[in-house]
Parts: sequence; C-alpha cells; structure tokens
Amino acid sequence: MPLAMTTLSDSGNVRRATMSDVARLAGVSIKTVSRVVNAESGVHPATAERVLSAIDQLGFRRNLSARNLRRGTGTGTLGLVLEDLANPFYSVLTRAVEEVARMRGKQVLTGSSDEDPARERELVLEFCARRVDGLIVVPAGHQHGYIAHEINAGTPVVFVDRPPGNLDADAVLIDNSGGTALAAQHLAEHGHREIAFLGDAPEIHTAAERLRGFREGCARAGVPFESDLVLMGPHTDESVAEALRTTLRRATALVTGNNRITIHALRALAGRPDRPALVGFDDFELADLLDPPITVVTHETSALGRSAAELLFSRLDGDRTPPRRIVVPTRLLARGSGEVAR
Repeated sequence: MPLAMTTLSDSGNVRRATMSDVARLAGVSIKTVSRVVNAESGVHPATAERVLSAIDQLGFRRNLSARNLRRGTGTGTLGLVLEDLANPFYSVLTRAVEEVARMRGKQVLTGSSDEDPARERELVLEFCARRVDGLIVVPAGHQHGYIAHEINAGTPVVFVDRPPGNLDADAVLIDNSGGTALAAQHLAEHGHREIAFLGDAPEIHTAAERLRGFREGCARAGVPFESDLVLMGPHTDESVAEALRTTLRRATALVTGNNRITIHALRALAGRPDRPALVGFDDFELADLLDPPITVVTHETSALGRSAAELLFSRLDGDRTPPRRIVVPTRLLARGSGEVAR
C-alpha cells in the first residue's frame, strides 16, 4: 500500500489534501473529482482509476459535514452530553444511543460535564456550533433557557436521566422515587425498622427523587423516617466509611443511592461481622458474585438510552407534538444482601 503524500501549505505546514490537490495530481477538473468521490456516472473508468489513485496517495477525505449541509441533510451527527463516561451507567446508556444512531446512519459525539453546569453549557453550545442534527443531554444544572434558541431554530433536544430546568422539553427518566420506595419496603418486610440512607448531593434531581421515594417507602411500611440516619452529598470512600460509623450504631439496614455509593459502602463494610442488610440503587458488574450477592433496585439502562434516541429521531422525522416525558420502570432484584433479617 503506498504511503500518503504530504501536502504543505504556503507556510510549509502540513495540511489536509483538498479536491484541488487531487485534481492537480490526477490531471483532471475538480468537477471530475467530485463525480468520482460521490460515485456519480459520466466518468471514464480509466479516469476514475487515476482519480482514486490520487486520493489514496494524498490521503484525501471528504468533508461530510460540509457536503451534507450544502444538501440540506444535516451533518450526520448527534451530540451526547453525559455526567461522566467513566461511570458504567453512562457507558451502557451511550452504547444504546449509538446503536440506534448507527441504524439511522448517524455518528454520536460525546462529552462529559463532570456534574458542572458551566461545562454542560459549554459542551451543548459547542455541539450546536458544530451543527449536530440533534442533542441528548444528561443535565448537570437547573437552568436550560440558554438552549431554547437552538430548539426554536430546529435542533431537537432530549434530556435523559434528569429533567431540564426552566424549559419545556422532551425527557426520558427513571422511576427514581418508586425504586427507593421498593427498597425501604423490602427491608421493612425483613424486620428492619432503623434504616439508613446514603444518597448523592440533594440538588441533583435523581438524588432528591430517590430520597423522596425512600421517605415514602418508610411511611408505607410503617417504619420511622429518621433524618439523622440520612446522609446526602458527593461521597468518597472516606466520607462513606465515616457515615457508616455514625449511622450503623443504630441502623440495621442500609439503602445506597447509586452504584458508586454502594461500592464505597462495600469497601467500608469489608470484614465487618455486623454488616447491615443492604439494598443498592443501580446494578453493577460482579454484584451477583459477592458474598453475599448484592440486592439492587435495577432498571434497563439501555432502555433509557434507546428511548431517548428514538424520541430524538422521531423529532428529526418531523414529530411536532408537545414535549413528552417517558419514565423507565424500576424493579427490585433480590440476591441476598437485602434479605438479611433483623
């Protein structure tokens, strides 16, 4: 295979080859190169072969975004703004979005906001500047009026996992409150009355909803909701270990508000003979192989991403109905850790 030739700018810097470069090397017009690149008829086979050879030598690549925009067919890309792609939850969600997009001939550009509203806004506006055909956003902030102009200009946006703030838009959510209500009731059914809850920062929609569900689940089960057994906030191994030292002086059971907090808790509980009954929100890899296997509130994360992508494509296809809210159900998966009697 021949090595690609280097194309230099007037200043001597390496640059991408253009159609003009291909035409010059092949000894043809730019229109002929365009016909070959776009698989149009009317080019002699020998001439087409010469053009293709020049393309290989120069490493020429079409600017698909520019071509599609000229044709009025969009850029063939979607923007996906997540909290943190390193979190397995968002990895599964991303894969589901990509699978739907691939079936529709589009590519997905992703970025992580790191739970920073300013970074979320920066990513969203950057994707819009790149003329993505649509956006799927896991919101970090509570103010989304900044994107209203883009929506009004025709860029469909679907929010996923959390609803937008001060904006009426499509959203695909998990039944967060229903899931933690199930967890509290399940532990109460096994005799526990002092149940601790470790959740994420309360200003995050999912964390607030899971705390609300936990409170409602306690009420339905007839067990007290004790605020001193509830600890909310961004958690680390150290903060969870300290929280458990405090709450487990009285609590005999524990609900953890997401998969990361569950893992922090398991590290803190390792080797303790007085381990509490435990139900975690979100499944995670190897949870079923631990001793005891971890009982979780689970949901089909792929359904979350798939539903968001399908809703986005329905908007791209011309659906102009009012904004929709889709809720993905949760269920309790009993494995052993949540079935320990008081």
